[in-house]
Amino acid sequence: MTEIEVRAARPAELEEVAELRWRWVAERDGLADAGRAVFVREFAAWARENAATHRCLVLARDGRVLGMAFLAITPRVPTPAAPSRAAGDLQSVYVVPEARDGGLGGQLIDGVLRLAAELGLERVTVHSSPRAVPAYERRGFAVAPELLQAPVRRRRSASPGGPRPSGGG
Repeated sequence: MTEIEVRAARPAELEEVAELRWRWVAERDGLADAGRAVFVREFAAWARENAATHRCLVLARDGRVLGMAFLAITPRVPTPAAPSRAAGDLQSVYVVPEARDGGLGGQLIDGVLRLAAELGLERVTVHSSPRAVPAYERRGFAVAPELLQAPVRRRRSASPGGPRPSGGG
């Protein structure tokens, strides 16, 4: 059996990660191929520039990246007892469709939780699709009534194309 590896993305793999992100949005929303090369280049540059706050893990088999996950790290306001605090948000967990339903997404989640523990984060949150909720719950995620969210209206952009949708996840 081929060994599955969950590890930090290597700089040379960030284009593959960008391709996964494109594939995810195309799968979910439908997306023409136009603009793909520009997105891949810009996404990889973004991932490099934000590596300190958005740690990318990949799931690889035989050198091929089959999945990705990001741990977004946010510093928290210090307290007298904890002058250095941070929390994490699990983002963009994705496994290619042909490799799903074999527990690989769970391995990515486990990898992110190990990283969060190594970094000493207080907690990790996630905004999940309904399909993935059981995988998160099996790993200790639970609904927190104290964790609330509010939609934020975006201001209209001054750019010619107007505001860009976030793409979710």
